[in-house]
Parts: sequence; structure tokens; C-alpha cells
Amino acid sequence: MTTCTIQCHLKYKIVQTTEFVFQIQAAHHPDQSIIEEQLTFNPPIAWREFQDSSQQNRHIRLHIEPCDAFEINYNATVERHPVMDADLQQNLNEVAVSDLPDEVLPYLLPSRYCNSDLLVEMANRSFGWMKLGYSRVKAIEQWIYNHIFYVSGSSDQFTTATDVLIQRAGVCRDFAHLGIALCRALGIPARMVVGYVEIEKFLPDFHAIFEAYLEGGWVLFDPTRLAPVENLIRIGTGMDAGEVAFSTFYGEIELITIEPIITDQGGRERY
Repeated sequence: MTTCTIQCHLKYKIVQTTEFVFQIQAAHHPDQSIIEEQLTFNPPIAWREFQDSSQQNRHIRLHIEPCDAFEINYNATVERHPVMDADLQQNLNEVAVSDLPDEVLPYLLPSRYCNSDLLVEMANRSFGWMKLGYSRVKAIEQWIYNHIFYVSGSSDQFTTATDVLIQRAGVCRDFAHLGIALCRALGIPARMVVGYVEIEKFLPDFHAIFEAYLEGGWVLFDPTRLAPVENLIRIGTGMDAGEVAFSTFYGEIELITIEPIITDQGGRERY
């Protein structure tokens, strides 16, 4: 097990009265345990936490009036539990649709950013002939890594999986969307996961990967290969990025600072 310390700092200018929903807290999930955590706001403000009905993602809701600087600080100590042994993962089979749990079925459907219904022909042509199971999802991950370039600023809030496939460029959320869409096109349930993780090449930011449902349960994959999946501290899980945004707001704001920093016990900073 690995213990990590999270120090997430967000700073905004609030131009007009705004309703915020944040998703920055570590999730209550079997893969990790929250040892302690603290959430503070400057200036101090009333807020409340709620969980969504499907994934029990933790949301912070607040209402704030215009100001030049509004800051959020989330500090936590989280213990990451070991994921399934790699040798065991390699032997996992896919699960027939008839045998999928009810709560997993929705992750076969197309969604806002993962338009899997448009990728069925391509997915079957490229991966339909492969042995079913973990190795096929791993082949999807490898294909994306080989064929999609990681280019900051190459996508926006409207970019879908098919857009990424056409332009052959994107950022972590786009890589994840394409992986999810290709899995769903093959009848493999898949969903997005966001969290804190070490990425040494870039400035601090949140990271998005995906997980596929196989016979052993949900298994994580990262087509960017920017960080080992077992290092991720999970924040949220959803159909696609529309369900796991770190910030959703209704009003006019300017984001000034985003610093989601994570440090392991050895003192090495991980973003």
C-alpha cells in the first residue's frame, strides 16, 4: 500500500454571481482509503457536499458573489491499495452481455463524448478478430498510444471520440474517450476515471484514464502511458468527461490557478 498527500489549490476571479459544483475530493472507493482530509475556502463561504445516485461521486456545491479572488484548498492523506496482480489481469475474459450486472449495462451505451455507435465498423475491423479478454482491451490501449499524438490545446469541450480519431491528436480525456468508445463498440463496458497522479512532463493538472469491465470486475487502462494506473488516486467515475468535470459553474468566472499536487511518503511530488 502507498500513502499519498494531496494538496489541491484552485483560484478564481468571480465576475458575476456564480453557482459552482466541484469534484476534487478523493473518492470513497475500494481501491483507496481516505486517512484524513480538509476543505477550506477563502473567503469563507457556506457549502454542502452531496453524492450522485449512480457512482456516488462526491460533489461540493456553493454559491458565491463577485470577487477578485476566490480560493479553494483541498488537503488529504490517502492510502492507495494494490490493484489486481498483472499476471492475473492478463488472463481475464470478457463478460457476455447476458451475464453483465444490471448496473454495468449502461456503460455499453454511446454517450456525449464517446459516440461508440459510429465506431462499430472500425472497432470490429481493427480488433474484432482478436482473442476476447484483457489482451484485446490492452491492444486498444496500445493502438491509441501508437496512433494518437498527445498535443495540449488540440481539443476543446466539444471534441468527441470520433473527432480524436480523425485529427489523431488530443489530451488525456480524449485518449480515454476513444478507448471507452472502442470498447463499447465491441460490447465491452467501459467508463472514465479521473484523479490525481504523477505526470512529470506537464504542469499540475487532473488526469483522465478509462476502465473496462472484465470477468474480474473493473480494470484500469491509460492510453497516454503518462503514469502507471496503479498510482492514480481516484476522484470520480462516469460515462465520460461530462460526468467527472472537476468544476462545473453557472455564471461568469476566470480560472487563475490550478494546482492539484500529490506527494508520496518519500517526499517526491506527483501531479
